[in-house]
Amino acid sequence: MNQPAIVKPCREKVLQQDNVYCVFDQEKISDFSPDMLSEKYWLKQNAVSGSAQGRGTTWFISHQEQQWVLRHYYRGGLIGKFNKDSYWFSGQKNTRAAREFSLLLTLEQLGLPAPHPVAYRVKRQGLFYRADLLSTRIKDAEDLVAILSRESLDKSLWADIGATIRRFHDHGIYHHDLNAHNILLDRQHKVSLIDFDRGEQRAVKQSWQQANMERLLRSFRKEQNKIPGFHWQEDNWHMLQQGYRQKN
Repeated sequence: MNQPAIVKPCREKVLQQDNVYCVFDQEKISDFSPDMLSEKYWLKQNAVSGSAQGRGTTWFISHQEQQWVLRHYYRGGLIGKFNKDSYWFSGQKNTRAAREFSLLLTLEQLGLPAPHPVAYRVKRQGLFYRADLLSTRIKDAEDLVAILSRESLDKSLWADIGATIRRFHDHGIYHHDLNAHNILLDRQHKVSLIDFDRGEQRAVKQSWQQANMERLLRSFRKEQNKIPGFHWQEDNWHMLQQGYRQKN
């Protein structure tokens, strides 16, 4: 059974206009408009500071001295070839955006190093919906794939990565896509995890943690085979595991 969610603070506000349903954090975005969940809005404001390509485009936003990340939910796999971003609607709380927003809020309350939720938008179209999420950006950080493509990491950093993942697991936080792209290091070598789509809080005593770690190991091996001169070896994994096994 999943662990009960932590009680949320009252700073969340709901805004509904026809078929558009939004939730936003009043402390982070007091001048909220549903259009803020569209890249077109920010492009008109000249507030786009960059972008990244993945399944879709991730937009980096600068707004009132805050740095945010805007992401549209896209489908992957075979179904994504003919249905790129439409999902079956079974209630607002069950949408991908609502679930990730709620989990990010839990991570923030637990003090875990991850993005904080800012806002989300769900647009219903009959029995289906499309969704977008706005979250804070980890300042001055790069993912492990980018870093390891040019340099190696110290032993202590590998241990820190393992210890950080253990912190999430000790709180029952399951990351659905734990891979090298979703682990960031900032300039002070602080470790953070990103992209909690389809993640959830689970019972700690269940046996999902090992599968989570095995997924990460497959990710490192995949990048090693794909990128020439990728600075990762199996010994690095043992260092990461040592950090994971140590209690903070």
